[in-house]
Amino acid sequence: MRIMNHHFKQYRMPRLGGIFLSILSVAALSKTSFGVEKIDGGKFPGYVVDEVVVPVPSEIFSVLDKLGDPNWKDEVRKVKMPDTTDRMELSLVFGSVVAEGFVAVQAKDRVAVENIGHDVINLSTRLGLGKSVTRHAQSILDAVKKEDWKGVRKELDQTQATVRAEMDRMRDGDLAQCVSLGGWLRGTASVTSVVVKAYTQDRAELLNQPMLVDHFSKAVGSMSESARNHKLVTAIGKGLNKIRKDMDVADGNFPQDRVQSIQFVCEDLLALMTHNKKAEK
Repeated sequence: MRIMNHHFKQYRMPRLGGIFLSILSVAALSKTSFGVEKIDGGKFPGYVVDEVVVPVPSEIFSVLDKLGDPNWKDEVRKVKMPDTTDRMELSLVFGSVVAEGFVAVQAKDRVAVENIGHDVINLSTRLGLGKSVTRHAQSILDAVKKEDWKGVRKELDQTQATVRAEMDRMRDGDLAQCVSLGGWLRGTASVTSVVVKAYTQDRAELLNQPMLVDHFSKAVGSMSESARNHKLVTAIGKGLNKIRKDMDVADGNFPQDRVQSIQFVCEDLLALMTHNKKAEK
């Protein structure tokens, strides 16, 4: 099994003056007889901060680069901004918007990425994080104009890391978790959609990540009582339990109907975040 060392990263989290080493789970790849690279689903990309696994959006989608050339434009969505001052809700949506940015980058949809850059500024301002995030958002817009898609990915990653770090600094750990949850839900919804449309067992294994779901469930359970009782967090907790059951498969066989079930759970939760009965395409 060959380890791809370039997948390891360090994220500097300026809390208590310390530097946290991001332990990145490497996507170990091996060639199949068809020339398509097989993914070890047990090594789904993410990093660990305070024992909480956080997926790295750019790593997720760099792995998907290996899976052929799906029509990413079909996966791009217009994110509806919620009319609310609820910081839990805004944090969840913020995470989903960052993940949406990676979908738009995969599609090389310049207009969509520009709109997402403005959404990032909008949400960060409403969360009281405008100054710390604006420079990233402007860098995203500048990179888009140059069609520097690698640069856009980098700034999106750094945007999420900056927001989490700033929330941790302000001791808003529950909100930081919501950013991660929102991003994971949107990323997973996109991945499941692609896998369902062109199902193979190798592709499905990318989603077979029970340990990651367990970490998110633990994170939800460790939130403050007021956060746990928030209607969206409660719904996400139930959704994670359903997703975890769908991942409980025998003999490593992750069938298409389980993948689709996970997709439906994620889509329902994303729609609930933005008060949509059905997610907007």
